[in-house]
Amino acid sequence: MKEPFLSALPIIEEIENAGFEAYFVGGSVRDYLLGKEIHDVDIATSATPAELKTIFSKTIDVGIAHGTIIVIRQGQGFEVTTYRTEAEYKDYRRPESVSFVRHLEEDLKRRDFTMNAIAMNKTGSIVDPFEGRHALKNKVIETVGSADERFQEDALRLMRAIRFVSQLGFHLEMETEKAIDSNAHLLLHISVERIMAEMVKMLEGPYKSEAFKILLRSGLYKYLPALFNKREVLLAALDYRISPLNENQMWLLFLYLSQTTCTDRELKKWKLPTKKIKALTRALDYLKLRLLHEWTAYELFKAGRETGVLVETVYETIQHRPIGSAAERIYGHFDKLVIKARNQLAVTGNDLLIWAGEPGGPWVKELLEEIIKAVLNGDIPNDKQEIRRWVTACGLL
Repeated sequence: MKEPFLSALPIIEEIENAGFEAYFVGGSVRDYLLGKEIHDVDIATSATPAELKTIFSKTIDVGIAHGTIIVIRQGQGFEVTTYRTEAEYKDYRRPESVSFVRHLEEDLKRRDFTMNAIAMNKTGSIVDPFEGRHALKNKVIETVGSADERFQEDALRLMRAIRFVSQLGFHLEMETEKAIDSNAHLLLHISVERIMAEMVKMLEGPYKSEAFKILLRSGLYKYLPALFNKREVLLAALDYRISPLNENQMWLLFLYLSQTTCTDRELKKWKLPTKKIKALTRALDYLKLRLLHEWTAYELFKAGRETGVLVETVYETIQHRPIGSAAERIYGHFDKLVIKARNQLAVTGNDLLIWAGEPGGPWVKELLEEIIKAVLNGDIPNDKQEIRRWVTACGLL
């Protein structure tokens, strides 16, 4: 056993010493069995939240109505949840109520997929009543019990199933995929924020092409907020090598492929942060320029290094070329720029005001831009006196 399980072992031991059961459950166990990196662990227990509070002196109520508390030990927080069963789901999102139970299997059978319904005790022994290890071995994603029931309980599981395809490269069990097709419309009951959280993970996955194919086959794409809800755009994306692209690069590629003239509106439908919307809109403008010609020094200066890498990576993808050298190439070009930031220019707006002897106005910003462009293009050196002679000779003052 390795971290972060080792740090959480004392939590399990203290719960057991008090006479209750406790196991590691969920994604951390799945990833441990797959040999993947594990960031945090979840613990399930037969102890109720009230009983846990008698065992641990420091706890935080984060979802106590559903049996979840945070146990604080040596300044670190561990999520501990009581075994539970769930009542009927009325809105395809959350159960009407939960009931605490004392048996692990009752808790595991309410989970979404068999690979997530595996538990592990403190010694590393596995409890696997629904053959999740068999699913992992065969690289298959299948629901615990009836696929229709699991998706109708929480329609976000429709997206989670496909997200796992993108992340793990697994295939969907036949009945599970059929149920996604027949229940796709239920995604309309799920908030955009929850859908976006799954989409972000899907876009980062190395097998996103396979995920997109399932979106198309199942018709689930029709119920996405924007951009990814157009069949022709999804099909166009599959013509490119998108596996190595990250989330931001995928957003930019889809903005380009959709040929939308309302970038802000499309991205706002996903409720992306305003800062991200502005950054992607700006990147799209530079991508359109890049498709017309090579980077100019001024355009790369204005774009900035990181936006330059984003744009160049998507540009190379569109050109069906490897993206491996895109970042290195942009970093090289950027490092050769005479100035890399406005504060490196030898003159300031105040200098221009003194030279002109005129009140400030929009002309100051416009003239500074002309000077920056001339310096970057090599028309004049980045020297205050040379710049003054140039603006005077050109009649710009």
